[in-house]
Amino acid sequence: MTGAKELDRFLAELTTERRLSPHTVSAYRRDVGTLLEFCAREDIESLDQLAVHHVRRFAAESHFRGLSPRSIARRLSAVRTFLAALVEQGRLTANVAVHVQAPKPSRRLPATLDADQVASLLEIKADDDLAIRDRAMLELFYSCGLRLAELIGVNVADVDAADRTVRVTGKGAKSRVVPVGRLALEAISRWLRVRATLVKGDEQAMFISRRGKRLAPRTVQARLNHWARVQGSPTRVHPHMLRHSFATHILESSGDLRAVQEMLGHSSLSTTQIYTHLDFQHLAHSYDEAHPRARRSRRRRQKTK
Repeated sequence: MTGAKELDRFLAELTTERRLSPHTVSAYRRDVGTLLEFCAREDIESLDQLAVHHVRRFAAESHFRGLSPRSIARRLSAVRTFLAALVEQGRLTANVAVHVQAPKPSRRLPATLDADQVASLLEIKADDDLAIRDRAMLELFYSCGLRLAELIGVNVADVDAADRTVRVTGKGAKSRVVPVGRLALEAISRWLRVRATLVKGDEQAMFISRRGKRLAPRTVQARLNHWARVQGSPTRVHPHMLRHSFATHILESSGDLRAVQEMLGHSSLSTTQIYTHLDFQHLAHSYDEAHPRARRSRRRRQKTK
C-alpha cells in the first residue's frame, strides 16, 4: 500500500524518539492509515503525488461517511504531523495538508434548568449538618453563576454579607466580585454556625467536609447528583448546569449581556453570547405559547391529527 513503509518508520519514531504512549501511537496508525487507504482507492502511487485537492477530498469523504467535525480535525492533525515528518526527512518537498481544515462543528447549546426546576432543586430540607451545608453551597452556586473550581475556592473571608458580594478567583487567577442573593446569604449564615463546630485548625474554606477540610470537586458533584435525585429533578444535573441556568435567567430578565459577562468572568463577550441563543429559544417558546397566530396554528395542527 502507498506510504506503508513511511508510516511504519513514522510510528517507530513516535514510539522510540518521542516516547508517545501506545494508545497515541495506535491513534496515529489508525488516522494516517485511513489516508493511505484513500490514496490506494484514488490510484495515488506515491505520497509525492498527493496534492491539496486530494487531502480536501479525503476530508470531505470522511465527513460523508459520518465522521464528526471533531474527529475529522483529529484525523487531519495526524496527517499533517505525518507529512511534516516526511518533509523534515527530505522525502517530500511540501506539506499539502497544512492548510486543509475540518468542517466547523455546530455549537452545542448548554443544557439549563428553568427557574421552577432550580427552585425545586434548592428547596432542600436542611435538617442535618450536611443538608445545611449543601443548601448554602448550591444557593451560592446558582446565585452567583460560579464555576465548580470557583465555588470550592471560596473562603469565609471572601463573602461580605454587609455588601452582599463574594470575591471569587476564576481562570488565570483573575478575581472578580459578584453580587450574592438574599436566600444564598441566609443559607450561608446558617451554615457558618454549623461550620464552626466542624472546622479543623486554620482551614479558611467556606465549604468543608465532616472532617473539617475543604471539599473536593467530586464531592460537590456527588452531593449535587444526590439532591437532584431526592428533589425529583427531571434530568441529570451537573455543576456547570447551574452556571448556565444562572446566566440564562439573568439575561432573560435584564437583557444586559455585558453585565452577565462580568458576573461570569468571561474575558471575551463572544463567549457570553451563546446565552443569547438560549434566550432566543426562550423567546421563541413564549411567542409560540402567547401569540394569537401561533396559538391558532397550533390548534389547527391539533385538529388535523
